[in-house]
This record gives sequence, C-alpha cells and structure tokens, in this order.
Amino acid sequence: MKKSSDRKRGARAPEPLDVLHNLLKLGNRLNAPFSEHLEKRYRVTMNEFRVIMLIGRQKTAVSHELAEISGVTTMSISRAVTSLERKGWITSRADPENRRRKILRLSKDGARLYKKMLPTADKVATYLFTSLQSDEILAFNAYMEKLIHSLEARDERGRSIFIEKTRPDG
Repeated sequence: MKKSSDRKRGARAPEPLDVLHNLLKLGNRLNAPFSEHLEKRYRVTMNEFRVIMLIGRQKTAVSHELAEISGVTTMSISRAVTSLERKGWITSRADPENRRRKILRLSKDGARLYKKMLPTADKVATYLFTSLQSDEILAFNAYMEKLIHSLEARDERGRSIFIEKTRPDG
C-alpha cells in the first residue's frame, strides 16, 4: 500500500483494495471510543448501542426499520432487541395496525442510559469531522450515500445485487 504522502501528491488513484482497507480501518477507529468508554461501563454490545441510539433519536421504531437504518442484519437487531428487553432498557408492544410487528420504545432506564451515552456519541461525531471543511463534509456524505445506495440495490427478484456480484467463483 502506498504511503499517505504518496497519495496526497496525486500521482495516481489508489487501488480499490487500498480504499476498502482504509474504509474498514475507519470503521474500526470509529468503534474504538465505544469499546473504550461505553461497552464495559454500561455492559452494552455495539448492536445494543446502535438500537438504543436509534430508538432514542426516533422515540419509537420497529426492528426491521432499525435494521434498514443501521445496515445491520435483522437477525442481529433481533438479538439486540431481545437482550435489551431482558435488561429492561426497551419495551415493546404489538402494533395495532399489524399485530406481528412490535413497536419498540426506550424504558425509563433505557432513556437514562441513552442520555448517558449520547454525549460520547456526539463527541465522536464532532471529532471525526474536525479536520474537514463544510464542503468536504457535504461531499463525503454524498459519496457515502451513493455507495450505500449501490450496496442496497436489489434486482428484479429482490436479491441484493452487491451480494450476488460478490459471490465467490466456483
């Protein structure tokens, strides 16, 4: 992989695998404050954290919406929801319009936990973009949205085009 200083000179575009490596590294670095400051202190997993933060911002949600918004599989969200219900941090009730759906809401304890973790999440988000100008943040967000749209695209049979195109040979 080329050094950062080589890439900045703009000699040539980086290899796609180098960009993928950097994207994965970015994700790992973003998870570090969660692991360091929240996971052990509050005995919460990353997916539980995601669910709490999303419900906290939206006030109510259903599992499949959380999976769609977060990009986490419905199975992983379901496990997190079950665990959070057991811990008493979220409550669920049947949706009167669709009895098979459960409407999720933070419990009083869950709302307190959300308020305790929110400042750390806000610090991470704020720090992440301190080295970028506002036009760079807008461009970065536009690129992310474009990539997410591509990764979420479905074929005529409803299958993930990304998963189908990246299937191993043989």
